[in-house]
Amino acid sequence: MPDESEKGIKINERLWKRIALVAGVFSFIICILLIANYIQIKKADPVNMNVINSLVDRLNQSPTDNQLRDEIRTLDLLSRKAYFTNQWQIRTGGYLMLFGIAIMVIALQVITMTKKKVVFFPAQSLEDTNLSQKNAQKWVVFIGITLLTLALVFAFLSQNELKKKFSDAAVVANNPNESPKTELPTKGIQENTGNTSIADSSIQGNSKEANNQQESKTTTVDSSKKSMDIDSKDNFPTFRGQGGYGIARQKNIPVKWNGKTGENILWKIALPLGGFNSPIIWGSKLFLTGASATKREVYCVDRNSGKIMWTTQVEKILASSIQAPKVSNETGFSAPTAATDGKAVYAVFANGDIVAIDMNGKKIWDQNLGDPQNHYGHSSSLMIYKDLVIIQYDQRNAPKLMALSASTGKTVWSTSRKVKISWASPIIVNTGKRTEIIVAAEPYVASYNPATGEELWKIDCISGEVGPSVAYANGMVFSVNDYSKLAAIKLGDQPKVLWESNDFLSDVPSPVATDKYLILVTSFGTVVCYDPQTGNKYWEKEFNNSIYSSPVIAEGKVYLLDRTGLMHIFKADKEYLSLGEPALGEKSVCTPAFSNGRIYLRGDKNLYCIGK
Repeated sequence: MPDESEKGIKINERLWKRIALVAGVFSFIICILLIANYIQIKKADPVNMNVINSLVDRLNQSPTDNQLRDEIRTLDLLSRKAYFTNQWQIRTGGYLMLFGIAIMVIALQVITMTKKKVVFFPAQSLEDTNLSQKNAQKWVVFIGITLLTLALVFAFLSQNELKKKFSDAAVVANNPNESPKTELPTKGIQENTGNTSIADSSIQGNSKEANNQQESKTTTVDSSKKSMDIDSKDNFPTFRGQGGYGIARQKNIPVKWNGKTGENILWKIALPLGGFNSPIIWGSKLFLTGASATKREVYCVDRNSGKIMWTTQVEKILASSIQAPKVSNETGFSAPTAATDGKAVYAVFANGDIVAIDMNGKKIWDQNLGDPQNHYGHSSSLMIYKDLVIIQYDQRNAPKLMALSASTGKTVWSTSRKVKISWASPIIVNTGKRTEIIVAAEPYVASYNPATGEELWKIDCISGEVGPSVAYANGMVFSVNDYSKLAAIKLGDQPKVLWESNDFLSDVPSPVATDKYLILVTSFGTVVCYDPQTGNKYWEKEFNNSIYSSPVIAEGKVYLLDRTGLMHIFKADKEYLSLGEPALGEKSVCTPAFSNGRIYLRGDKNLYCIGK
């Protein structure tokens, strides 16, 4: 007869059997719910596509009906909320199911161990029991793996299905004239725009940062050549200005011009090869790149006359692939914006070729960084820190951040990163305590020492195919990406996320910030102004055209170009105030450069110089 201890074992065994049963049933129910969620998304219309299409048909008949247009945009916001609600449900359901399966496995293991303590069975009976237990365990493992696999598959399918419906709804809602069947040009354009317009963004309203920029500039100046200061009103050395902040220190910038009539158009020229990179400027020289599948070129233009001073072919580089990489039409072969330190111009292309050319057009050094492994084409723009060329090379096979010697091209440091492909560009900021390179790629925003490549901090707060660069101002970093979130990171000894939002997100343009305002632009044409410290929204403005260019601030005015070539100029303030909407006369996705009271802007066909 079993003693009291054996009775206790039996009681515990019954308890754990109940726990295993409850956990198993719970996991099964969650699995069924995830499958049902997918079926519902397939059959239902969670983002109101039918309603949106109906409203768009009405809008096509009455294109001036602004109230109807607002209704469409409102439904678009609702569809966005539906997307994020679904994402939360899928994530929560997955975690709950994993928790249930874990409890069930633990309970079954406890039961197995409990039975081993019962010793009054005959030997043969014990062997049979052990065999039965092993078979039962195999079936439990099989059923658990099957449940988990089914749930994960349907969760993945649910996400993709809703993402497709949401993308279609967004295209229709924000571009009524475009078909929802058209592929949404997210990262492909980010690349061009990323380099041309989405690559970098963040602005500095902090005097300490300005002082640091001044310091780094003096280190890049060749005193023997008496080069001018990098912060001069004539210089715009990298994408969106020094450090990639999106702030132009130049003054007397025009707010009125007309590309068709020629008003305030000082000159325009056509370039031999196309590209989506933006102009950079040093003194009287302006630099751009152009490329095709078989040819790569760097151009130097006299910014005062528009005359092409020299063209340098980028060819015969050791280890460079003969076969052209596959790139998106929106990205092309020359998306990254070049950089200059007044001694040379540095340019990188879609095949991984990087080159340094002196100010007279003579090649100093070149090399190939390896074929970029991504599905849109390389687009991250270059950045300068003292005598280093900074490259964000987050590719599929070996993502990394690296620095090359500006004088020799040799690798000074290279830091491997556990991230996914990114099309964003680095920014360089002075936080008041130190200078940092800040970059974004799924899953985190990270900071590095520009002199050594040492990681300083990182925060998991971004996901997806990241195109927009981060913004910075007054000790705050702002990251954003579509199907992710807008995150405001407060720097300090322990950086932390101060606030988040997913109401308005960007997959192409980068945000820009000052100590008082955060300007966020969506590719669909919505501009939002936030309080950077609290996340409170000051205002939002809907434009009729899509936008891939990133905003630049000059003299307290925001310059924002839409894809039709219309420049939206408005005050950086708590209330939206338009200062003008001059038209270029041709389409463009490129971000402008500023120098000595003039704007230099690359259109689809021509390079323009705009001034009073």
